[in-house]
Amino acid sequence: MSCCLASCCASATCGLCSSVASGISRKSARIAYCGLFGASLVVSWILREAGAPLLEKFPWINTSDTYTKEWYQQQAVLRVSFGNFLFFGIYALIMIGVKDQNDRRDSWHHGGWGLKMIVWFLLVVLMFFVPNVIVSIYGIISKFGAGAFLLVQVVLLLDATHNWNDSWVEKDERKWYMALLVISVVCYIATYAFSGILFIWFNPSGHDCGLNVFFIVMTMILAFVFAIIALHPAVNGSLLPASVISVYCAYVCYTGLSSEPHDYVCNGLHNKSKAVNASTLILGMLTTVLSVLYSALRAGSSTTFLSPPSSPRSGGKEALLEDPEDGKKKNGEAEARPVSYSYSFFHIIFALASMYAAMLLSGWTDSSESASLIDVGWTSVWVKICTGWVTAGLYIWTLIAPLILQDREFY
Repeated sequence: MSCCLASCCASATCGLCSSVASGISRKSARIAYCGLFGASLVVSWILREAGAPLLEKFPWINTSDTYTKEWYQQQAVLRVSFGNFLFFGIYALIMIGVKDQNDRRDSWHHGGWGLKMIVWFLLVVLMFFVPNVIVSIYGIISKFGAGAFLLVQVVLLLDATHNWNDSWVEKDERKWYMALLVISVVCYIATYAFSGILFIWFNPSGHDCGLNVFFIVMTMILAFVFAIIALHPAVNGSLLPASVISVYCAYVCYTGLSSEPHDYVCNGLHNKSKAVNASTLILGMLTTVLSVLYSALRAGSSTTFLSPPSSPRSGGKEALLEDPEDGKKKNGEAEARPVSYSYSFFHIIFALASMYAAMLLSGWTDSSESASLIDVGWTSVWVKICTGWVTAGLYIWTLIAPLILQDREFY
């Protein structure tokens, strides 16, 4: 039954991919990569829920009688993720150094979707013939890769908030300054109001929840520090980025606390969370897809480290969903029009996101929770809390760096 299910799933996926491939144009290539990544999540989810009995029949995987159902579920997720990682990782290596659209590899990036989907499918299938030890090593590396993906999210958030603030300040009109002030105040009110709610949810009366209190109080202190540093006369800062980063840190603190084991007495949401296992899984997958989609689309507009040296700074204002037009003809030859974003880094985002998705769906490979739950366990808690602290550190650095390194130019 499981074998039939897997075959039907693979056939349906291939049929869908082949029908979609012919309709992918240059301007929709980035969305197509996001769709391929989303398909990998669906395959991971299906095999995670129904593939354990199938994996038990593979002698090179079932090498011990002590393996549990949860272990086979983790294996299914990691092996699909491994194939996905190799696909995007190989493409990232191939695309190193692409600077203009006359490069033959530019067409490899945008076209050949039928072949790409076949290669992706073969890589995923081949990973189910890889020895367990290699998959275990990949699982360990994926924890660091997932952390790197979260770090990329942080840098993109910082870049986006600074660009948002600069675009409104450049208008140099009173109504835009008032809008900046109103949004900043609302964000700070939301940050501290939400922090108060976290005290109610994750510091239940009658229990010693000092660790949770520390996490929440630290978030509130950091939000206050952001405002103080940003408004200091010596710092060229603004309240809007500080408020947005504060809201983000509060949200990360919440996601970290909600990932605490459901039998932990300080997790005040555990009684409700057990009743929404399926919705938690769907929400986790949806959040991952949206995060990757945002990262991939920002790859054509970020002014931080996503654009290649040959790309003009003004390229950051191009539409996120469109690639530049084909190079115009000049004297009978195609003009060497520079690419607007780094193809290599674009694929690195997806490679890291594959690791992050694997960690979510496998419980960071060390969760003791029920197989129907994802993203639960102390590893997930500390990864998310540390992500919030790293976000705070990077934001503070963007404010004080011009004062410390005065001989360098900062954008």
